[in-house]
Parts: sequence; C-alpha cells; structure tokens
Amino acid sequence: MTASSSSESGSAAGTHKLWGGRFAGGPSPLLDAINRSIGTDFRLWPHDVRLSQAWAAGLGHAGVLTQDESLALQQGLDRVAQRIADGAQPVATDEDIHTMIDRLLHEEAGTVASKLHTGRSRNDQVATASRLWTMDACQKLDAAIRELQQALLTQAETLTDAILPAYTHLQRAQPVSGTHWLLSHFWPLDRDRTRLANAARGTATLPLGSGAIAGSAFPIPRTLIKDTLGFAAISPNSIDATGDRDFVAETLFACTMTAVHCSRIAEDLIIYGSSEFGFVKFGDGFSTGSSMMPQKRNPDVFELARGSGARVLGDLVSLLGTIKGLPSGYSKDLQDDKRALFNAVDLLFLVLPAMAGAISELRFNRDRMRNAVSSAMMATDLADYLVKKGATFREAHGAVGSLVRQAEEAGIEMTDIPLEAFSKAHALFGDDARDALGAEASLAARDIDGGTGPNAVARQLEQARASLTRSA
Repeated sequence: MTASSSSESGSAAGTHKLWGGRFAGGPSPLLDAINRSIGTDFRLWPHDVRLSQAWAAGLGHAGVLTQDESLALQQGLDRVAQRIADGAQPVATDEDIHTMIDRLLHEEAGTVASKLHTGRSRNDQVATASRLWTMDACQKLDAAIRELQQALLTQAETLTDAILPAYTHLQRAQPVSGTHWLLSHFWPLDRDRTRLANAARGTATLPLGSGAIAGSAFPIPRTLIKDTLGFAAISPNSIDATGDRDFVAETLFACTMTAVHCSRIAEDLIIYGSSEFGFVKFGDGFSTGSSMMPQKRNPDVFELARGSGARVLGDLVSLLGTIKGLPSGYSKDLQDDKRALFNAVDLLFLVLPAMAGAISELRFNRDRMRNAVSSAMMATDLADYLVKKGATFREAHGAVGSLVRQAEEAGIEMTDIPLEAFSKAHALFGDDARDALGAEASLAARDIDGGTGPNAVARQLEQARASLTRSA
C-alpha cells in the first residue's frame, strides 16, 4: 500500500518497484507475501491516477518537466486509467496499486514515466489517494443514510394516528405517537450525516508535496494541486501529513455510530415484530424462512444489521490501536488503515440499502400497538392532574402510586378503580380524575416542541422533511 521512507529510490531492474536500488538482492518471497497490498489498495487506482496527473502538471509548472513531458505523462495516465477500467490486472511484481500504475505508465508513455515520481514519495502519494477515496466515500455514505431516513420518514407519515407504548428499561412507560417513535430513529441518522460531513471536511487537507517526511525539494505549486483535486487546505507540516490518519479514525467513528444506530433500529423492529408484540410484520422481500419450520418469518436483514455494528466497531478499535503508539512520520503499520476503512464502508453500503428496503416493506398493526397501552401508563398524567389542582409533584406521585398498587393487586385497569378510592388517595381528586387516564389526552398534553403531541409531531415531520433537502 505504501512504502517506508526508503521508498524514494529508483526502480529495481525489470520490476518497476519504486525502491530497491540500495539492495544487492531481491526480497524474500515471505516479505513479498506480507508486504504486498494490492489486493486491498487496488480500489485506489482512480484517485492515484488523478493525483498523479495533478503532480505531473505541478512538475510542469515548477519547470522540472517540459510542458510536452508533463502533457505526455497526463495523457499516458489517461490511457492507464482506461486499461484498468477495461480490466487490466496486477502482475506478480505489482506490490501495490502505485507500482502497477507506474508499470502501466511506462508501457504507455515510455521512459518519461520515470520522471513522474520526482519530488514525491509513496508516503504522501498514498495519503493523498486515501483522502480522495475517503472524501468520495463520505459523500456516498451520506446519500445512503438519506435513503434510510427517507424510508423511516415515509413510514412515519402513515403512523400519525397510531399510538403505542414507549419503553424505558424495556418496561412500558408512556404512550407515544407511532410517528414520534419512528422519528426517534430518524434524528440519530441525521447526526451521523453531520459527523460524516465533519469527517469529510477534516479529510480535505492535501498532503501531496510533503514527500517522505521533510517536504519536496522542488517548487511544486501545492495550491494549484489542491484546487485541481478538490481539497480545501494544504497540510502545514510534512511530518504530520505523512503520518496523519486522524481522518481515517474520524470517518471510522462516524461509520461506527451509523452502524450502532442501525443496530438500535433493528433491535426495536426485531422485538416489535415478534409474536409477543405483533406491532409490525416484515415483508416477504426482506425476510427469510426456516429450513425446518415452515411457519417461520425471520427478520434476517435486521439481525445482520445488528451484528454488523460489532464488526464496524472492531474496525475502529483496530485502527485506533494501530496509530496510538506510532512515532512521528510514516510507519508501515499504516498500511492496514485501509483494510479497516474499506471494510467498514463496504459493510455500511450493504447494511444501509438493505435496511431502507426492509423498512419500506414493513406493515404496522395499529390495533396491537394501541391495545398494548394500559391505563397505568397514564399514571404520570394522573399525577399532573393533581399538580394542576395545587398539589406538589412529590405528594401527587405518592397518591397515584397507591392507586397503581391497588389496581395491580385487584388485577384491574386504573380506569376501573372506584371514584371513592381516588378521593381517599388524595382530596384534590375530582369526578373527572379518570379522564386523565386516556392515551389520546396524554399525547395531546405533550404538544411542546420535541414532544409527542399532534402539533409537535406535525412540526417534527416538517423538520425531518427539511433535513433531507439540505447538504450535510
């Protein structure tokens, strides 16, 4: 993937290796086996071609190459890109994608190809290619997250008349709008888009021109290269630029949070789709069956999404464990940064569309959701009733708690408790006390911004629609 800082020497005879002149013999096959990274970094080729073309142009502007030489390299790289796009494959001596492109460029452009590496190192080269790839990946991940958000929003818009229990400690807590519950999974994904955008901004610093560690000895116009490649800034320190993988860590953290949020959505739906809950039914297109039990409908997409969260977390921990003890500058340990990054991003590109598709096929059972709401869930509303009458919340809490206990012991709903029991529990209870135990009234009372009241939820839907039209 990259070489150590000794990678600046000339090509070994007949191999197009970017190093080796100071060695008397070739490397051991065992070294080649562990050192060869083209199976991982091959996907960087479009970005390596782009940055190499920008570097060739920079060498021309600096007077290191003639304009004809610079143009010949840029055109040769176009032909290399076309060959790779058409299916050109690595050969045994291509230890990484940079070596493969160098070999193909020699075939296409001739000896002028040997001038392209002037003033640069694979250290700043791979850092630049990796950043370009990451910037592109962040943009594509943002689009995939928005598709999942859209699936949640579309379903949420159908549940404005649905009421179901909200849970704390996985115990029934208070009733909420179905829309409110589903949008509770929309907003974490919105934060993930912000994290990815921040990671992309942190990635958009150009390291090319940093050389191996001390900078380039040629007056390359780095600002021109920055603008050509779409970076926002130029790295201020060559030592930091070649060894910096903060952008990988930040992108992996954003990916991890996205995977965690997908896992939490999946967990809710797995539970709510069980026979014991029956709030939701999974569609045929995103369910599987059992090889033994004909009746089974398994939510495999959501289970796989839940499991994938652990894998992406592992990639983040692996990367942080790699960089935490490295000295300044480039070390070959950093070759593994792309394995972690590519794996996490690839996994999300599988999980996010599958989740969006599965959510789009969900069918909700409003009756099961509503029937799961018991009158005891409005105990807080009953306490609020007393507070509005002048009681302190603490004494109201105690009075309502005693009524909850009576209902539990008698095995009845709180709405079936005799009125005299209410009066006995607290003198401020009136004949209308049981009206506070209605689920619809409970929702209506919580019309504060961010709450589950009908008007608040309508405003929240508008906010969600607006968030999908903005750039992250």
